[in-house]
Amino acid sequence: MKTPLLRIRIETAQDVVVARRRSRDLAAGLGFSALDQTRIASAVSEIARNAFEYAGGGEVSFAFDATRTPQAFEIIVRDRGQGLRELEAVLDGTYRSPGGMGLGIMGSRRLMDRFDIESTPQGTTVAMARHLPNERAAPRGRALERVVNSVTALAPQADSLAEVQQQNRELMATLDELRARQEELARLTQELEATNRGVVALYAELDERAEELRRADLMKTRFLSNMSHELRTPLSSISALANLLLNRLDGDLTTEQEHQVKLILASAQTLGETVDDLLDLAKIEAGKTEVSPAWFDPADLFAALRTMLTPLLATPRVSLEFAATAGLPRLYTDEPKLTQILRNFVSNALKYTERGQIRVGARLEASGERVVFFVADTGIGIAPEHHPIIFEEFGQVQNRLQQRVKGTGLGLPLCRKLAALLGGEVGVESELGVGSTFYVDLPVRLASDEDADVTDRADDEASEQARSRGAAS
Repeated sequence: MKTPLLRIRIETAQDVVVARRRSRDLAAGLGFSALDQTRIASAVSEIARNAFEYAGGGEVSFAFDATRTPQAFEIIVRDRGQGLRELEAVLDGTYRSPGGMGLGIMGSRRLMDRFDIESTPQGTTVAMARHLPNERAAPRGRALERVVNSVTALAPQADSLAEVQQQNRELMATLDELRARQEELARLTQELEATNRGVVALYAELDERAEELRRADLMKTRFLSNMSHELRTPLSSISALANLLLNRLDGDLTTEQEHQVKLILASAQTLGETVDDLLDLAKIEAGKTEVSPAWFDPADLFAALRTMLTPLLATPRVSLEFAATAGLPRLYTDEPKLTQILRNFVSNALKYTERGQIRVGARLEASGERVVFFVADTGIGIAPEHHPIIFEEFGQVQNRLQQRVKGTGLGLPLCRKLAALLGGEVGVESELGVGSTFYVDLPVRLASDEDADVTDRADDEASEQARSRGAAS
């Protein structure tokens, strides 16, 4: 509830001085700081002066408002004048009069936490309040009585000179505080400038490091590309010579010699696949890989994969199965790159599956706009903490088959980059000792430059039609 504290009639200029003093004394009794006391007293003095000068007098009432949170010291100033004709202009700060009317209201409004004004031809009422300090306990009952009694017990002291002296002291204290704040602001400005210089230097260093990384990445790409090309010729020669020996063109071979030559041929082919992966990675990083989308049927893709991958089965304990493609739409993407991704998935599954099955399939997402191809195996599986590692270049997870199964850790990173070129992404779901499912999520129809051109033309035609309709109207 609101507790009335004091009421003062404004009939003379001395009453304005008394209202200022009483507002400061009450604010002190309620626990406001010296600066807040000055703010409250200045606001009350300005509004009471307006009531006296422009309305011929009025009344100032003080109250403690406990009905809101936070609680507040409330002051209401009423007069019976003719009201403010330009109230909106006064409140938004655009009104100016020869006598300065309006400036005092705006200043008082900034000094208080709440400020409401109502003006009619029968008079003006200004209600303003300052919130009680958080660290100050709200006064109750007799505590409020003691505050009021202590204020009313003081001599009126309506001496204008004494009040001017008090205002001068408050002004000096305010100026001292402002000077201290200016010094603090200057110090903070210096610290900020020093910090900014440090940030600028840091950005320059980061730019330098980024340029170094860019150059290193470019050099790595060039190295991989050049090395791949340089290795292809001797590897092709090794493979050709091995096939020449196996075909007995230079004479018969013993059983051991045939075995050794087959090992040479297999190693050359494995190294050749690694070189191809390195070259593909280098081309992608250099931005030289072209995507050539075309329409094709998933059934044809699976048939080609079956023909290509079935000969790779090295043990009857593992079966390779392809799921039915019924219900899958025709796809518009780069079929050779999708084939390369699935071939790498199946190749990995064959390496790490000792028994069971490897299943290749696909499913259409509910939206009908994306399709997921997957390769599921019953192999040794991958622990969850190792899932991110396997898609990093040269990233490999140590396992009990590592000595028997050789690899460079380039296949899955290549799949990830190829999928990105096709507007998709790769992922894995795996549990150690249970098996793994690698998948690639792709759009059914890959957006191409031709699509963008068609869209642009459609937008241009729509804009032209809109302009034509506007001109006709």
